[in-house]
Amino acid sequence: MTISSKNTLKSVIKIVVLAFCICSLNACAIVRPGQVGVKQRLGKIKSKAPLKAGVYGICPFTTKVVKVPTRTINLPVNLTSLPSKEGLSIDCELAVLFHIEPASAIKIVETVGVRYGEGIILSSLRSAAADVTAQFFAKDMHTSEREKIEQAIAEKMTSILGDRGFVVEAVLLKSISLPENLARAIERKLQAEQEAQTMEFVLQKETQEAERLRIEAEGIRNANKIITEGLNDLIIKYKSLEVFDKLSRSPNAKVIITNGNAPLLIDDKP
Repeated sequence: MTISSKNTLKSVIKIVVLAFCICSLNACAIVRPGQVGVKQRLGKIKSKAPLKAGVYGICPFTTKVVKVPTRTINLPVNLTSLPSKEGLSIDCELAVLFHIEPASAIKIVETVGVRYGEGIILSSLRSAAADVTAQFFAKDMHTSEREKIEQAIAEKMTSILGDRGFVVEAVLLKSISLPENLARAIERKLQAEQEAQTMEFVLQKETQEAERLRIEAEGIRNANKIITEGLNDLIIKYKSLEVFDKLSRSPNAKVIITNGNAPLLIDDKP
């Protein structure tokens, strides 16, 4: 065998090995976690049940595995000109959290297709959002009604999608763009409500302080009343003698005026 023949043989072998490697790679389908697989052969679905995560051998010329995601998908959406109950147009930014039921993967591939799943979600979201916002005032989207609006849109989407296999986990209102005049009116109303709450707190505090002073005054009055009722001439004389005794023990110079009976306390009566 000549040198040129050997070189040609080596080239052929390399080509064959390369082709075999390529075919081997194409003959393996990998379904990753968060996915299920649907096997198709010559355009027809051959899976009786979705393929779970793993490696599967297939014929690359006749068969392929369509991979359907089952993890939660976050789909941001900007919606414009949504109607409100008073007839205003509202722009808002939403996010839809949804996933595909693994058991419905075959039906989705047959009826919708994986690529068009998000299209159905978007269409149902636009319809549901318009129906729900038309039942609420524009100002409700900036108040505690916001959560009710989100829940109502999610429930409406679930009703529209039916049993197609899409599960709407939540609808989140990320931002709302109201007409400028309405936005300013809402801000003024909220500011007025905050000022009213502040004044109510001040009045409540003043009322509590007035109640405290009243109770304190009643306590002082009752104490004086008890002291007054308990006084008599003998007690007064006794207290006077105690004062006289304390004064007599003091080293300071002093002048004591008395009538002889009641030191310091002189009775003017005859």
